[in-house]
Amino acid sequence: MLYVTVGSPLEARKIAKTLVSEHLAACANIVDGVASVYRWEEQIQEDSESVLIAKTSSDRRQAATKRIKELHSYDVPCILAYDITDGLPEYLAWIGDQTRRP
Repeated sequence: MLYVTVGSPLEARKIAKTLVSEHLAACANIVDGVASVYRWEEQIQEDSESVLIAKTSSDRRQAATKRIKELHSYDVPCILAYDITDGLPEYLAWIGDQTRRP
């Protein structure tokens, strides 16, 4: 599973649609209006961002990360990978099926 922050809902939707259409993710959820506080270039920043959560398989994780980086507007985007260690077997099988396609 990939956790990604983006600057706008439109950007999140563009990345999500690309990942799903290219079989790099089975599904992506977008959470709008996330408040982010962080240090960038020695300044404390506060921004409203969107969070994109992409469900992918471990063998497609690197390709999905590369594609997100290509599409992302940030110089250093937040892209974090989390291993899915358990879940509804049918749902996990669906993720695998959707990300195995060319």
